[in-house]
Amino acid sequence: MSKRDYYEVLGVEKGASERDIKKAYKRLAMKYHPDRTQGDKALEEKFKEVQEAHEVLTDSKKRAAYDQYGHAGVDPNRGAGGFGGGADFGDIFGDVFGDIFGGGRGRGGQRARQGADLRYNLELSLEEAVRGKTVEIRVPTLVGCDSCDGSGAKKGTTPTTCPTCHGNGQVQMRQGFFAVQQTCPTCSGKGKIIADPCRSCHGHGRVEKSKTLSVKVPAGVDTGDRIRLSGEGEAGENGAPPGDLYVQVHVKEHNIFVRDGNNLYCEVPLSFTTAALGGEIEVPTLDGKVKLKVSAETQTGRMFRLRGKGVKSVRSGSVGDLLCKVVIETPVNLSERQKELLAELDKSMGSGDEAAKYRPKEKGFFDGVKKFFDDLTS
Repeated sequence: MSKRDYYEVLGVEKGASERDIKKAYKRLAMKYHPDRTQGDKALEEKFKEVQEAHEVLTDSKKRAAYDQYGHAGVDPNRGAGGFGGGADFGDIFGDVFGDIFGGGRGRGGQRARQGADLRYNLELSLEEAVRGKTVEIRVPTLVGCDSCDGSGAKKGTTPTTCPTCHGNGQVQMRQGFFAVQQTCPTCSGKGKIIADPCRSCHGHGRVEKSKTLSVKVPAGVDTGDRIRLSGEGEAGENGAPPGDLYVQVHVKEHNIFVRDGNNLYCEVPLSFTTAALGGEIEVPTLDGKVKLKVSAETQTGRMFRLRGKGVKSVRSGSVGDLLCKVVIETPVNLSERQKELLAELDKSMGSGDEAAKYRPKEKGFFDGVKKFFDDLTS
């Protein structure tokens, strides 16, 4: 009989996280465990199938081989000693509850835990984010102790295997049909005993230290982007690999531009006369000022697009645009003569239908208002 897909066995998607896989395994292992199924052979086989899928999919190397080659990638010639052989159901059932009582047990000894990932919040100006730069950051973290090379034991000595758990880091307790694993009380789950601790790290194998790192920020990053520095997180326990450092980018607000993806927006004040007669104005860009031709009779709110004056995408390399919204500025602090001139201009435009030639939006608006009230009273 051909084997079922391991992901199908556990009822998870192919891209499921290890946490989701473990959760699905615990649920199914409790459901099909022989202690609960009262000798039902069919359900016992399901239990073995679930156990097999779990062991492959929670091992990164086996999972990668399985994803690429299927069942043949993990063990094409599995015999009676494989997953289908006699399983220690008490030990498996202990694994189901292991996380509740202090974490799972590594097979063949305590598994050293990889160091924790760290996050650093990096604040940049818009110009720095658009152009990119190299910055130095100082990060407090845990690093391997130099005095003991991370072992936790005084130089010249070595940790010894815990006599209680024999290096497993956990002990098993049985009550009737139930077998539950819990953290070894003698070594606190480490599997090793340090008789003479290192004075620098006090037996922890790691010390607190701030380190200075150089971070190359690529051009075009935006708020929410992360830069991963592999292996720059906390040092792992018992010589395990370190975690990673994630530099989280936050771009400060700009006093002129607003960024939306690869495009930039800004508001440009426009004089009353230039809006009416047309002309040329200077508008800012991140590369300096450029000339913008404004046509006559431009209305406030009109958007002008300057192509290629936005931000170069950090991913695709495409460049966005700069969109300039003109806002017509009403003249202030007018002299008496200037007020007279504006009054003459307004008078020259006439009133009623004659003025509509010069102010069509105004006429359309008030015609709409009149119709609205006529409809209310009719």
